[in-house]
Amino acid sequence: EDLEQESKVSHPKMNLHLKNLVNPSTFVFSASSVLYFSIHRYEHGRFWPHLKASNWSTIGFGQGQGYTINVPWNQAGMRDADYIAAFLHILLPVASEFQPQLVLVAAGFDALHGDPKVGQGEMAATPAGFAHLTHLLMGLAGGKLILSLEGGYNLRALAKGVSASLHTLLGDPCPMLESCVVPCASAQTSIYCTLEALEPFWEVLERSVETQEEDEVEEAMLEEEEEEGGWEATALPMDTWPLLQNRTGLVYDEKMMSHCNLWDNHHPETPQRILRIMCHLEEVGLAARCLILPARPALDSELLTCHSAEYVEHLRTTEKMKTRDLHREGANFDSIYICPSTFACAKLATGAACRLVEAVLSGEVLNGIAVVRPPGHHAEPNAACGFCFFNSVAVAARHAQIIAGRALRILIVDWDVHHGNGTQHIFEDDPSVLYVSLHRYDRGTFFPMGDEGASSQVGRDAGIGFTVNVPWNGPRMGDADYLAAWHRLVLPIAYEFNPELVLISAGFDAAQGDPLGGCQVTPEGYAHLTHLLMGLAGGRIILILEGGYNLASISESMAACTHSLLGDPPPQLTLLRPPQSGALVSISEVIQVHRKYWRSLRLMKMEDKEECSSSRLVIKKLPPTASPVSAKEMTTLKGKVPEESVRKTIAALPGKESTVGQAKSKPAKAVLAQGQSSEQAAKGTTLDLATSKETVGGATTDLWASAAAPENFPNQTTSVEALGETEPTPPASHTNKQTTGASPLQGVSAQQSLQLGVLSASELSREAEEAHDSEEGLLGEAAGGQDMNSLMLTQGFGDFNTQDVFYAVTPLSWCPHLMAVCPIPAAGLDVSQPCKTCGTVQENWVCLTCYQVYCSRYVNAHMVCHNEASEHPLVLSCVDLSTWCYVCQAYVHHEDLQDVKNAAHQNKFGEDIPHSH
Repeated sequence: EDLEQESKVSHPKMNLHLKNLVNPSTFVFSASSVLYFSIHRYEHGRFWPHLKASNWSTIGFGQGQGYTINVPWNQAGMRDADYIAAFLHILLPVASEFQPQLVLVAAGFDALHGDPKVGQGEMAATPAGFAHLTHLLMGLAGGKLILSLEGGYNLRALAKGVSASLHTLLGDPCPMLESCVVPCASAQTSIYCTLEALEPFWEVLERSVETQEEDEVEEAMLEEEEEEGGWEATALPMDTWPLLQNRTGLVYDEKMMSHCNLWDNHHPETPQRILRIMCHLEEVGLAARCLILPARPALDSELLTCHSAEYVEHLRTTEKMKTRDLHREGANFDSIYICPSTFACAKLATGAACRLVEAVLSGEVLNGIAVVRPPGHHAEPNAACGFCFFNSVAVAARHAQIIAGRALRILIVDWDVHHGNGTQHIFEDDPSVLYVSLHRYDRGTFFPMGDEGASSQVGRDAGIGFTVNVPWNGPRMGDADYLAAWHRLVLPIAYEFNPELVLISAGFDAAQGDPLGGCQVTPEGYAHLTHLLMGLAGGRIILILEGGYNLASISESMAACTHSLLGDPPPQLTLLRPPQSGALVSISEVIQVHRKYWRSLRLMKMEDKEECSSSRLVIKKLPPTASPVSAKEMTTLKGKVPEESVRKTIAALPGKESTVGQAKSKPAKAVLAQGQSSEQAAKGTTLDLATSKETVGGATTDLWASAAAPENFPNQTTSVEALGETEPTPPASHTNKQTTGASPLQGVSAQQSLQLGVLSASELSREAEEAHDSEEGLLGEAAGGQDMNSLMLTQGFGDFNTQDVFYAVTPLSWCPHLMAVCPIPAAGLDVSQPCKTCGTVQENWVCLTCYQVYCSRYVNAHMVCHNEASEHPLVLSCVDLSTWCYVCQAYVHHEDLQDVKNAAHQNKFGEDIPHSH
C-alpha cells in the first residue's frame, strides 16, 4: 500500500534494488513518477523467485511503461565491474533524463562475495564496489539518497558493505578497485539486451544511425576474453579511508596576472581571468573551505620532462627583449603574445600545478584546483601555441610519476573546447598516461585545426589506444552531450584503466556565453562531470585551469567544480534536453574506433543480436469474447515531438505490462529514410505497416490487411518501430502503399482485439511455476531458425487461438558485408536443392558468395560449417527468403539483395516479388 501511494505522488522518485533477488514490487510501479531499477541474479529464470517478469524484457505497466528496468545476471561470479557497467550504461543515462527528486535504494548486500544465501559466495561484488555505486548515485536528486537495508547474510561481509557505503555517504573517497574493471561477456549481453528494450522509451539511450550496424568483432578480441578464464574467489579486501584534515587544496598567485598583451587590451586571454575566479571563490565562501597552498616556479628539471632544453632557453631570452622584438617573436608562433613577464608567469603556472600534485600525493590534501595562467595544453615540446607556453598538465603528470618512483597510471581529461594538441603529442606513445579530450573539431576547421583531434588519432607504438579524442562537429554542445560521452565512453574506459591520479585540463570555454567556444555547458554540468570523475583514483583529482574567456562563466564554473571537490552534492540539472544527434554520432564513432583497445566498450556480442532480437515482439491474445479496443482505453501520446523526427508509438492498456514490443507514450526519435524530411515522418494519420515479404517471409497476403485497419483502432498509431527495432520510414511517394508480405495477424478479425506485449500480473505469477522450462517459439538467428510451421510466419497464423506468443524481427537496412554478394550464376537459383553435405531438404540456405546450398544449424549445421571455413558472410533462406549475415549476426534487407531475392521468389513461387521497389 505504501508503494502504491509512492507511485501516485507527483515528485519523481527512483527506487533501486541492489540485491541478488528481484522483488515482486515491480508490479506496483505503473506510474511514470517512479523509476524502478533492479539488478539481480536471474539465470534465465532458474534463480528464485523464478519470474519471467524479472527479465530485461519487462519494462513496466500502463503509463509506467519504460519506467521499470531489470538487469538480469545469468551467471554466478558477477563482480564490481559488472555492476558499475550497468550503472554507467543504463541507470545513470536514464536517471539523467528522468531527473529524480529522491533516490531510494533497497540496499541488499547479498551479492557480496561470501554471502551464504547465494550458494557459498557465488557472487563476487566487494564492499569497495558498493562504495562506488553509492558515489554514482549521490550525483542524482541533489544528493537526496536513502539506503535502506534489505538482504545480506554473511555478517562480516554485510558489515563491510554497509560501512563502505556509509563512508561514501559521509563524503569519504571511494577506495580504488583492485580487480580489472571490465564487465564479463554475460554481463555485456544482459546490459545490451536491457538497452535494446529501453531505447524506444528514453531519448538519452538513442544510438546514432552509424552504430545500428556493428562492425566485425575481431577474433583476437574473443580469444582474449576466453583466455581470461573464469572468476576465482578471493578474500574480501581490507578497505581503508584516509583521515584528512584538509580535503581540497587551492593554489593561486596574483603574480601570474603580469603576463599581458602589450598591444591589445581586449585580448580574450586577459589577466582578469584568474582574478575574477578567485574573487568569486572568496565571495561564495569556497576559498575559506580550501587549504591555500603557495605557488612556486617550476624547476628547469621539471620543465625538461616535457619540453626541449632549446625551447626553454629560447623562451627565457624573451625576458630581456624589447617590445618590438617581443611582438616579432610572438608572430613566430600560432596565436601567441609575449611580454617580458611571460616566461616567469608560465613557470609559475606550471610550478603551481606541480605543487598541488605534491600535496595530493603526500596526503596533505585529497584533491585540489590550480587557478593558473597562462594556459598550457596547446604547448608542444618545442613550441608555444594557442596562448600556451609550458604544458602545465603534462609537466604535473611527469612530476607525479617522478615522486612515485614509477610509471604511475594517470588519467588526463581535457574538457577545454579546443583540442589539447600539445598534451596529446607528449604522451601519444606512453601507455601509463590515458589522455581523453572532448573538443570542438568541426571536421578539422576549429582551432588548432588539422586532423590531430580526430577520433582516428589513438596514439602510437606502445601508447596506441591511450589517446581518446571525442570530436564535436558543431556548436551548442551542452550538459546532455557531455554527460552522454561520460556515461558511454569516458567513464567505462577510465574505470578499465583504473588510474592512480586524475588530472583535468579544466578549460571553461565550452561554457555558456564563452565568446570562442559556442557551446552550452552550465556550471551545474561541470559540477556533475567533476563528481563522476571523483570516484576514480581514490579521489585523487586535480583541476588545472586552461581556457575560458567569459569572466562570469569561468568563475561560476570553477566554483561549481570546487563545490564537488569539497564533497557538496551536485545540483540538479534543469531543462536537460536529449543529446544532440551530432553528439551521438561523434560518441559512436569514438566507441567504434576504441572497441578494439578497450573491452569495456564491447557491449555488442555475437549472441546479443540473436538473443535480443528473438524476443523483440510479444503478442498475447485476449479471450475470444473480448471487445475491440476503444479510444478511451488507449493511452495517448504526451510530450513534445522531437524536431528531428517522430517515432510512431503504440500504448499498452492501463494496468497491463509493457514489453519491448511497445513504445512509451513519450515519443522518441526515429531514423529517417534517406531523403525523407522530419515533416514527412510526422504526417500524422497515414497508417503504414508495410513490411516486405523479404522481412518476414515469402507469403503474398497484405500485412494487417483488415484486422488492423485504422478504423478498427481509433486514435492509435502503429509502425514497424512499435514492433521492434527502428525501421526507416518509406519515402513520401510510398506512404500510401502497402507492401505485401507474411502477416503475423493474417486472418484475425478486429473483434479479436490484439494487445501487443500484454502480460497480466496473474499470468506472470503462473509463469513462475514453469520457470525451469525453456522458452518456446523464439525466432533464432537465420541459418536455422525453429520450424517455420511452429512460427507460422510463412503461412499466416491459421487458428490464432492455438498460439499465445509470437516474435518478429526487423532486419538491418544495410550491412558492411553486402560487397560479398556475387552475381547470380548463369544456371540460376534452385531453392529446392538439397544440402550439399547431408542431402536434407528440410531447411536449407544458399551462400550468396559461392551459391552452394547447405542446411541450417538446427538441422545439421552445415551452413555454419561452410561459413567458418569460407568466411562467406551472407546467406539466403530457401524457406522464407530472408537474408542473414554471420558477421553482423542479424537479418539484412537492402536493395543490393533485391535481384537475388526476386530470382529465388520466381523459382519458388513462379512470379516476381509483388510491389518490389
